[in-house]
Amino acid sequence: MIPAASLDGIIQAGQSLASCVHDDPFAVLGPQPQAGGWVVRAWMPEADRVDLLLADGQSQAMATPHHPWLFEATLASDPGCSYRLQVNRAGLEHSQHDPWAFRQEWMGELDRHLFAEGNHHHIWHRLGAHPCQRDGIDGVQFALWAPNARSVAMLGDFNNWDGRHHPMQRRLGGIWELFLPGLAVGTVYKYEVRSPEGHCHQKADPYGFQHELRPQTGSVVARLGDYRWSDQAWLEQRDRRDPLDQPIAVYELHLGSWMHGSSEELYREADGTSRPPVAAADLKPGARLLTYPELADRLIPYVKLRGFTHIELMPIAEHPFDGSWGYQVTGFYAPTSRYGSPDEFRAFVDQCHAEGIGLLLDWVPGHFPKDSHGLAFFDGQHLYENADSRIGEHKEWGTLIFNYSRNEVRNFLVANLIYWFEEFHIDGIRVDAVASMLYRDYLRPDGEWLANEHGGRENLEAVRFLQQANTVLFHHFPGALSIAEESTTWPMVTQPTHLGGLGFNLKWNMGWMHDMLDYFELDPWLRQFHQNNISFSIWYHYTENFMLALSHDEVVHGKSNLLNKMPGDDWQKFANVRALLAFMWTHPGKKTIFMGMEFGQRAEWNVWGDLEWNLLQYDPHQGLLNLVDDLNGFYRREPALWRDDFVQYGFQWIDCSDNRHSVISFMRREQSTGRWLVVVANFTPQSHACYRIGVPLEGFYAEVFNTDGSRYGGSNLGNLGGKFSEETAMHGYSHSLNLCLPPLSVLVFQRDGARSQGLCDEAAAGGLLVG
Repeated sequence: MIPAASLDGIIQAGQSLASCVHDDPFAVLGPQPQAGGWVVRAWMPEADRVDLLLADGQSQAMATPHHPWLFEATLASDPGCSYRLQVNRAGLEHSQHDPWAFRQEWMGELDRHLFAEGNHHHIWHRLGAHPCQRDGIDGVQFALWAPNARSVAMLGDFNNWDGRHHPMQRRLGGIWELFLPGLAVGTVYKYEVRSPEGHCHQKADPYGFQHELRPQTGSVVARLGDYRWSDQAWLEQRDRRDPLDQPIAVYELHLGSWMHGSSEELYREADGTSRPPVAAADLKPGARLLTYPELADRLIPYVKLRGFTHIELMPIAEHPFDGSWGYQVTGFYAPTSRYGSPDEFRAFVDQCHAEGIGLLLDWVPGHFPKDSHGLAFFDGQHLYENADSRIGEHKEWGTLIFNYSRNEVRNFLVANLIYWFEEFHIDGIRVDAVASMLYRDYLRPDGEWLANEHGGRENLEAVRFLQQANTVLFHHFPGALSIAEESTTWPMVTQPTHLGGLGFNLKWNMGWMHDMLDYFELDPWLRQFHQNNISFSIWYHYTENFMLALSHDEVVHGKSNLLNKMPGDDWQKFANVRALLAFMWTHPGKKTIFMGMEFGQRAEWNVWGDLEWNLLQYDPHQGLLNLVDDLNGFYRREPALWRDDFVQYGFQWIDCSDNRHSVISFMRREQSTGRWLVVVANFTPQSHACYRIGVPLEGFYAEVFNTDGSRYGGSNLGNLGGKFSEETAMHGYSHSLNLCLPPLSVLVFQRDGARSQGLCDEAAAGGLLVG
């Protein structure tokens, strides 16, 4: 006989299970020892009959003495996990294993300890949905962190989305677990999370590896580790090299609007040359998105042909709203299903590496949206966000801010960073909106922000998070890129964390970008009064490791695209863009441009449309594309343009003071081989037949690049292949070149035989090349 108190407890448990408020079903369900033997209890809402099927072939009808849905049968010994349940509901029968027979904890003590510390860098192997075998039975193990929840249950087609069927077990540390035998890859599920006040919230899995295609919001069971990679040599080489000593030219793009399925046949001929569409109307904004395999077939050859070293994808973590461009993430551990499956994205990355192209992702650890299925108010409390809206909400963006002071939240984000590198072999990240993380008063009026413990506006918790994230990243992946979009003068963004820096290895140079666009938008006659715009960046360049970026943010919201920012007629617009890009490629720092800039997109970027591929039928646009191709090729071949980007030796002004003509000249240099280049830029439409600049050594200076070439749509002025120096002192040098400067152009010269021995022996004595 069962003691009366225990009987009362079982009756109460049945009522709690029926009300979806029971947090300890393993205390009641499954095999339970009792006086003289064992009892097996099964929770089967709305079942008419349940039979216990034992491994030896015996069966036993189960009774319901305590609750109509709480079935039980007594046995002489522990049946383990091998028994099955024959369930009859309204005449429909099925047989299944009992979820509550699998009682062993999934998340061990060490896992819980590291997670609570914020130091479990591979927590996704424990939390989330994992297809696996438990005691020889196939199924899916679910684990969720929801410490404030009153109860949690599984939802899916497997139980008609009725949370009464599968309550989860509360474990230590706020973890909830349940193994559901019989489920498999592809199963759609959610968690029914009941708040302390009894309110139910249907939530997607924060650690879900795949999610349904919008507008559906369920998580999908996916298996990790099935994809067979072929890029081991790439990864080993990447992590042996310092990326800052390599050429980096990044093509930033949005996968959904680079090209749609409707325009795929208009892309290119077999030899890679662009083919114009039949008509602009053939491009149909809003048509079918290309899949990851289709993008691998079209995008990767295009980027390779252009000569870019990396692709940067705007956020592809799962997000419900296309209009957010991916920056309002709900599924941090899942590539968006818009373009295909996680393994298809893996194959896309694999193909990038096979073609010698690195893959960067926009990563968004600064905020998340308020969508009801997402992280917001996850367990009925402010779990992932701070409860105080003065530090927990971006009201202007309508999003919530992560609570970086909570260890488990930091762990969620740091592990997420490692996850993308480890599971998808990405090569780097660009961290969005870092300034919004660093300052508590970011976009907040007085009185609507909360000072830190020292009375300042710095978000010290976010600083510690960024330092932790970068430290862990470079520990695991020393050759990775971690790029900060940081728009303020916060110091030491790209300094190591042990020196007090944030630990990034590159920072977007937002100051250079604003100065350049402001300058090039001016009428050329007015540029003489703004010479500082093009020279100022050098004076602070060595304070950080800068990346020069002309990004998506500069071609939206009424700013117009790059081509239409430029003054003058169409010829001058194209010449200005050519000059800007060539100046960018010869200026110290790594490079990023946004899709469409490479051929002179005229319209602003539209997330629901295509790029204006039809423009490539016109010579000026094809000429600009040719320029970008050749710039990248020249850049990658010439180490003077990238090897010493962040060493003062790598750059030296010849003259930056000729504001009357808006002409500048400088040298780019590289120590290991002694290679050096002379760059001359004329930023007005006025050509100069005899323009003299000083050079450090006598000899013949070959003209190795000219943006005014006819191949690029220019007027084809130049210096007939190069010029001999003359013994005429200029700019502090004893020799000079008498040059022809085309309108709105950048020229690059290289002295024949300019190698380190000649440079050092002939120039060192006079200090001619000292930066």
